[in-house]
Amino acid sequence: MRQRLQFVLLLLLLLPLAARAQQPDTIAPAPLPDTVRQVRLENVDVAPAAVDTKGWLLLDKDIQTELEGAVYNLYNFKYDKAERQFRSLRRRYPNHPMPYFLLGLSTWWKIVPAGIRTTLYDKQFFAYMDTTIAKGEAMYRADKKNYEACFFLAAGYGFDARLHAERHDWRKATVGAKRALDYLEKSKEANGLSPEFLFGQALFNYYAVWIPENYPLLKPVLLFFPKGNKKLGLQQLRNVADNGVYVGPEARAFLLRILFNEENKPEEALPVARYLATTYPENGYFQRIYANACFQAADFRECERVSRDILDKLNRGMPGYEANSGRYATYFLAFLLQNRYKDLQKAREYYQRCIVFAEMSGETNYGFYMFANLALARLADKANDAAAARRYYSVVLNKSDRKSEQYREAKAYLKAK
Repeated sequence: MRQRLQFVLLLLLLLPLAARAQQPDTIAPAPLPDTVRQVRLENVDVAPAAVDTKGWLLLDKDIQTELEGAVYNLYNFKYDKAERQFRSLRRRYPNHPMPYFLLGLSTWWKIVPAGIRTTLYDKQFFAYMDTTIAKGEAMYRADKKNYEACFFLAAGYGFDARLHAERHDWRKATVGAKRALDYLEKSKEANGLSPEFLFGQALFNYYAVWIPENYPLLKPVLLFFPKGNKKLGLQQLRNVADNGVYVGPEARAFLLRILFNEENKPEEALPVARYLATTYPENGYFQRIYANACFQAADFRECERVSRDILDKLNRGMPGYEANSGRYATYFLAFLLQNRYKDLQKAREYYQRCIVFAEMSGETNYGFYMFANLALARLADKANDAAAARRYYSVVLNKSDRKSEQYREAKAYLKAK
């Protein structure tokens, strides 16, 4: 939650807020310098008047048809196929930002499955976004009404800022976020031309309201920004998800995240997750989120099917299937083996595999890692294996919130034994 809040704040042009704090709702907002101007983003779609769109690749139907398969391949983790088509576009349009942005987006989705932890592709990603920005700025200098250039500049700076934020380079992230928002303001003039242009404003409209609702201490800082509209933001995001060619899947992925996490509406998130997982069946990230949605909806048969499919693809070494996906799948299967099939030995094996996957992916501070240890502690206690129970309960005590039931359970057991 803390990292997600920091990223959203950066996109809203805020200075980084106490990156070291453990609880974001307890920090005081950093003051804005006098040199920061107020950004004004309207909440309505604006149809540009007398804008020359000749040469805009975003509006070129032939390019859209040509790249539709490439975008599908990108989100289905067939990176090589997608990038061949993007490089073909680059050979024909070497001075346009679009092919460089798409190549950067493909690189981004090589980073995402591991929970943004891998730095293997960082240099390549930043190089593509730097080139996107350079090409976009050249186009914008030549024509200040080239809103397509503004779109790619906002996207290039935004993605650049996002990864810098994940890497805790707050200075570069803040600079990139400010520039992204500046170009987002300019590109809004083309909102009426294509749903692609609505993506950034949809996120702004939603989070400009969500942040002060959930973090009241940030309200004074957000007074420097225009009012958002959560309902409109979600409507715009759905519009982009349904109609966008290039950022449609990205918009749908954000919609899933908002419904699942920010809105806490798993019943509404489930069909979005199902669409993404079935449309892109070799996307490990979408599959594990879908498995989670099925688990929460108690659709255990589908959860089991997807989880086993994830592990099969991971074992075959398919792109985008790694320890983080294994962490999800093994926990769900362990739970089902324990509670649905009553196969306690197999359940133990899968809980232990979940712990190994969590340690491999560095996800050991919460969630599946802690609950897998809790399940193993209870199973060990029932089997009268006090040494194992103490070992697992010690992990639970160390990793769980002090106010949680599992913390009290672990503390009571360790005190009694």
